Amino acid sequence: MMTSKRLITSFMVSAGLLVGSAGATAQSGTDIYAGDWPDYHGNKESQRYSPLDQINADNVGSLEIAWRFSTANYGPTPESNSTSTPLEIDGVLYATVGATRNVVALDATTGQVLWLWRPQEGARFDKAPRKGSGRGLSYYRNGDERRIILVTPGFFLVSLDAETGIPDPSFGDNGRVDMFEGLRLAENRDDIDIGSSMPPLVMNDVVVVGPAHRVSMRPPSKENVKGDVRGYSAKTGEHLWTFRTIPQRGDVGYETWMNDGAEISGNAGVWAPLSGDAELGLVYLPVESATGDRYGADRPGNNLFANSLVALDIATGERKWHYQIIHHDIWDWDNPSAPILADLPNGKKVIMQVTKQSYVYTFDRENGEPIWPIEELPVPAGDVPGEWYSPTQPFPTKPAGFDRQGLTEDDLIDFTPELREKALLAVADFRLSPSLYSPPSLKDAPDGTKGTLSLPSATGGANWEGSAIDPETGMLYIPSRTTVSVLSVEKDEDSDVAFSQSYGVRVPRVNGLPIVKPPYGRITAIDMNTGDHAWMIANADTPERIANNPALAGVDLPRTGIETKSGILLTKTLLFAGEGVGGGPTLRAHDKMTGEIIAEIELPNAQTGVPMTYEHNGKQYLVMVVSGGGTAAEIVAYALP
Repeated sequence: MMTSKRLITSFMVSAGLLVGSAGATAQSGTDIYAGDWPDYHGNKESQRYSPLDQINADNVGSLEIAWRFSTANYGPTPESNSTSTPLEIDGVLYATVGATRNVVALDATTGQVLWLWRPQEGARFDKAPRKGSGRGLSYYRNGDERRIILVTPGFFLVSLDAETGIPDPSFGDNGRVDMFEGLRLAENRDDIDIGSSMPPLVMNDVVVVGPAHRVSMRPPSKENVKGDVRGYSAKTGEHLWTFRTIPQRGDVGYETWMNDGAEISGNAGVWAPLSGDAELGLVYLPVESATGDRYGADRPGNNLFANSLVALDIATGERKWHYQIIHHDIWDWDNPSAPILADLPNGKKVIMQVTKQSYVYTFDRENGEPIWPIEELPVPAGDVPGEWYSPTQPFPTKPAGFDRQGLTEDDLIDFTPELREKALLAVADFRLSPSLYSPPSLKDAPDGTKGTLSLPSATGGANWEGSAIDPETGMLYIPSRTTVSVLSVEKDEDSDVAFSQSYGVRVPRVNGLPIVKPPYGRITAIDMNTGDHAWMIANADTPERIANNPALAGVDLPRTGIETKSGILLTKTLLFAGEGVGGGPTLRAHDKMTGEIIAEIELPNAQTGVPMTYEHNGKQYLVMVVSGGGTAAEIVAYALP
């Protein structure tokens, strides 16, 4: 039976478990405990949790498609790979659709179009580094006014009337703010390499925008626009403050950039989703690395506030605390996902940063003190000419890593003696990475190797899909992947950067198989009250290309999973997991206490947008974007018959 919205809210208040503060609820006028999904990850705390329980272990196998919405006719050409996640408030579903990032409002029970808004950005769109439907939008309520707020591909901040889709005339210039204004641009570049795919954070009447750049594996220059984070009035669009992720002279952290690196370097944006604590008035920034992703000789030093978790006063932009998770990143291990906030059953008020390198860095969210000790331990230096190497990196003592970290011969496949020998031969031309922080090496190194094989890869471990926490138990669920990358650099004749990620050097495979042991994708459950792992499962069945590989004839394979990152959703009774971008068309419902598969739901296509859920008119819906295979993306809603 569906517990009524009113009873859910009353119970959670009386039990002391209401996660969103009164301020956070007032910002949208609703929350997950009212049966809605008003934020990208459900709430400002980015928990990806809903207390709804009409869909449960007894009936989840009976789910049917309630409605589906094709995006084929939105944008100049159909978008075949969409990673958007809708919002739902008061029976209306809001989503970004199409390559030009249109906004559509749909009836949440039928999928009927209520209104459509289409940005028309001309050359700004053509030159944008982050095109496509993006990952979502934000909702804001101020008294009787309701607004949808988003960032367009051309880097405009836009506010639309949630009832009509008409731009708000009192916001910026007829509904939009040009965020090119006020940028700290690179002096020797004509292009403006900045945009955003993520929804802004809207909290306490402030809109906070974190920017994104092009991938910086082969940057055209050591200079780039700086990834400053900015706050705007949610009511008027007025610029309120700027936080400089790359300090300028006189700022705290400037001394961590040697040889004037802070003057020339760029990036250090916040392309991942933001999180916030409305009661504390803090917004949390998961900052990415600086220019470039594989070579940092032009920015020697630890490079604050790149690769840091930073807490700001949302009203003023004042820094309250920070912790740098990687010093001088040359692995492209940006902070990739929204920090997760929770009031744990053990009484601790924590913030958890899940990372590409497969650690969960856990802090008191008010003062930034680590919940468990984090040790600065020695890491190896490399031999790339001119590079600067940090002698240490911070390692959490708890929880243990949730995916493979570092690559040695012990990690190579050994299904048969023949495959083991082939795997050893395949890696003979590479350096391995006995340390998690083994650095990149030259394509033509003096020792005859052509790069360093590294785990995790530049795409994780964990990534933008985020994790989920159960606020009642304190159990954290993390999707991740085990994919080797090659850290190989070469001279870049087309750039003033001396070295960039090399061309033509690929991770070896053996008879079409990955060179490392499975699982290749997983979901890990960690009890954050204690920091101990509870269970781990493969994220999918063994794909046919592995199960039917002739080299594995007669081998009793484990369930291998696949090299993707699942999109997950947690409810009162279930953990839902798709197979993510590049996966198959299956959604699984798991027992969240054990990981056991309870039901498998066949989808029209692969889950590529992270799932969400809501209740309207007494019925619970499970919704996600599915796409892939060259066909137009769809929004698909499931419900019980």
